[in-house]
Amino acid sequence: MLDCLVVGGGPAGLTAAVYLARYRRSVAVYDAGHSRAALIPKSHNYPGFPTGISGAELLERSALQAEFYGVPITRDWITGVEKTTEGFVARSGNGEVSARTLLLATGIVDIAPQMEGLDEAVRTGLVRYCPVCDGFEASDQRIAVMGASEGAISKARFLRTYSNQVTLLWQQLSEPPARRELDREGILVSIGMSELRVGDKKIWAITQEGEACFDVLYPALGCDVRSGLAVPLGATTGVAGCLEVDEHQCTSVSGVFAAGDVVSDLHQIAVGTGHAAIAATRIHKILPAHPR
Repeated sequence: MLDCLVVGGGPAGLTAAVYLARYRRSVAVYDAGHSRAALIPKSHNYPGFPTGISGAELLERSALQAEFYGVPITRDWITGVEKTTEGFVARSGNGEVSARTLLLATGIVDIAPQMEGLDEAVRTGLVRYCPVCDGFEASDQRIAVMGASEGAISKARFLRTYSNQVTLLWQQLSEPPARRELDREGILVSIGMSELRVGDKKIWAITQEGEACFDVLYPALGCDVRSGLAVPLGATTGVAGCLEVDEHQCTSVSGVFAAGDVVSDLHQIAVGTGHAAIAATRIHKILPAHPR
């Protein structure tokens, strides 16, 4: 019986594991290897790395730190969780694992555009998902925002801070609701985009106006929140589908905690690691004391 099972081996999950291990709690991490952080070519706003750090390197360093404290990291999906009188039983491809508490750091999955060479475009920074993370790096570039929602309009306005060459690739045949305001703000609007492709280290889009070339594309197509383990237990979610938590990162289910993107719509590594520290500390406090 573990003190805590951490589901998700991204920055939030690994930070929680380190905290719990340093509290001398028994903890294990289950991770399927699909952290959103792994897609980051280089992060420049995570503290302590003035020249930036790739998501893959940050994950590797965090995993080494957890392993230094004896935390086992199992590369496997947790497919379901049941509540028991003593805590929880989680099922995976390798069997079952029991824990007194559960910390979900399962994150989100961005809805990606349909285009050939998408993975390489993400690796090279032609396609980016988080302007808060790297809008600064897109300064003065030709920026496209793709979507058909208020979120897409908001993202285009946010990126206007960094460039006077922002185009909203509106995914509907009708005008966006804020067209006049967008025109006044210097944001171009192209309607009815039919194709995206990569060529000459650029993003090319075909719209009703013809073909246009951009240095970077920000899809704003929404995301799927990985809250599926907690909801069947009775955990509540907000409008965006993120898990609702209290000031200690506890969900509406006693003993089930959550940290990172599965909780917040401000998808930042620093936010997730902060959640993790709060959650791990609370878990330590609610578990029985174990003086040595």
